[in-house]
Amino acid sequence: MGVSVSWIGALIGLALAIILILRKLNPVYSLLLGTIVGALIGGANLVQTVNIVVTGSQSVMGTVIRVLAAGVFAGVMMESGAANAIARGIVNKFGESLAILSLALATMIITAVGVFIPVAVLIVAPIALEVGSRMKISKLALLVALSGGGKAGNIISPNPNTIAAAHGFNIELSQLMVADFIPAVFGLLATVLIATMLRHHGSIATMADVQANQEQGATTPTDLPSLKTAIVAPVLAVVLLLLNPVGNILHISILEKFEVDAMYILPIAGLVGMLAMHQGKKVLAYTKSGMARMTDVVLILIGAGAIGGLITTSTLPAAIVHLIKISGISGTFLAPIAGILMAAATASTSTGVILTTGSFGKAILAFGTAPLAAAVMVHTGATVIDHLPQGNYFHVTANAMNMSLKERMKSVPYETAVGLTMTIVGTIMFTLF
Repeated sequence: MGVSVSWIGALIGLALAIILILRKLNPVYSLLLGTIVGALIGGANLVQTVNIVVTGSQSVMGTVIRVLAAGVFAGVMMESGAANAIARGIVNKFGESLAILSLALATMIITAVGVFIPVAVLIVAPIALEVGSRMKISKLALLVALSGGGKAGNIISPNPNTIAAAHGFNIELSQLMVADFIPAVFGLLATVLIATMLRHHGSIATMADVQANQEQGATTPTDLPSLKTAIVAPVLAVVLLLLNPVGNILHISILEKFEVDAMYILPIAGLVGMLAMHQGKKVLAYTKSGMARMTDVVLILIGAGAIGGLITTSTLPAAIVHLIKISGISGTFLAPIAGILMAAATASTSTGVILTTGSFGKAILAFGTAPLAAAVMVHTGATVIDHLPQGNYFHVTANAMNMSLKERMKSVPYETAVGLTMTIVGTIMFTLF
């Protein structure tokens, strides 16, 4: 590119973008404006600034394509009622005696099969409130169960955050999903433990909360597919995604050569699942819905790519590496710390991952951290404080559970504990073992 921006300019640009996001300016404009201001302050001229923005945006196009392809799968799971059918099937199977576990597991699985975590909470919330009103469980405990389960599922899902983490460190999506499984299990265990301790803390769920949820339009579709047909798409997607890693582990030559990208697998699984549910005539509606759900993610990807281009062309990565080396802190910890801070600043797992990989990816790898280890630590780190009030997730989940903002704030430390558990487990896995 022929230009090197000063680290001061890069820091100012990143800080400006975060401040503007916190001030509720559209995240895409915030990221682009931060990139432009940071580049100009850092010493680039107008033409060089344009090149930084364009080159940075181009660097995320591989992720963009995969995210758009995943929209087909997401559209089928959400619009067909498959996700709702799976959630109700899990809760009915475990029964009300294991209510906390069943609700957390249901949200985990719904998110793990490709449903966005806010949507997963919206899907399970009516079920949770109904069960909570009968079992006298507090809304605080119910929300922690749903949110914690969603966080655990989110790190093993083919969702945009996982795609961004995998592509950011140039590894296969399936590799990251498998590597994140153990942290996800610990996240689920922490969720159940914390939510169980909170089941009598705060206001108890009532049928009035169920009614309020329904009045907000969060009702469950009445014409749901059977559980057997609902699981076809996610099972097929998981099986196809895992063929290559399983082949490598078991040294099965045929499977070792199965290197079909998620760009093919997710749409195919979605379409097959749609046919299994006898919804073939709705292909246009489902794909349109899936594309609409991915639009905001794609736009943020472009903005994050731009500011990532600013930082990678600056002297900031080298300065960070030098600072950590002279401080005596292990450079391995840059991955989870950066993931935590970026996701906290943007109150979004996906945006936090995108910013971290684009801005600090090279610095993280410069310490000798393996790409898979870096992806796991960044990805789990991004779940620690991604639920703050400046983000959409905080408010969506508050409305779903009929909670005031004060009530919703009480769950933040417990949700953080779940994310921190997964981050600690992921970091230990790749530093001690």
